[in-house]
Amino acid sequence: MKKRRVVVHDRMQKKYIYWPAAPVGKNFHPEFKPQLTPKQMLILGVFGGKYMTDCRKEFPKSWYARAKLCHAFHDPKLNYFGVNASKPLSYWKKKGWIYPEDPRGWFQWYCRYYIGRRGPDDARQIKRWKAMTRHIAQIKKNCRKGDKHCRPRQRQALLHWAYDSRKI
Repeated sequence: MKKRRVVVHDRMQKKYIYWPAAPVGKNFHPEFKPQLTPKQMLILGVFGGKYMTDCRKEFPKSWYARAKLCHAFHDPKLNYFGVNASKPLSYWKKKGWIYPEDPRGWFQWYCRYYIGRRGPDDARQIKRWKAMTRHIAQIKKNCRKGDKHCRPRQRQALLHWAYDSRKI
């Protein structure tokens, strides 16, 4: 694998550099098994379309070809389940869940991990991803399989974490 340098220059980071150490979409930690790729998530509609609208240069162009994005504002109608399942970035910062290298949070970490970046925050983010399974258990307990109208906020939140909640 040829090493390539990624230089990030967007609204939230200036001159942040990383070197992907793994092939795109490969060599994930054995406990990290996302059901959706970042491209699939963006096509389905996540984060009200507002997430990473200024990051096109960092990630593959193909991710954005059919992505549901809204540059102006967070639009829950763009989400697959049509509901808001997000907290503002300020909430995540207060909780201490934002790692300085990924100022936009988990999805930014996942996108960078997917394209091969590996780093010191990987174990924490994978642990957070695994913790989302509690929402899967609640949907299975309280909803008929495939009932997309049952617990749509939880289903949308699971999409935000790369779980394909359409299949639950």
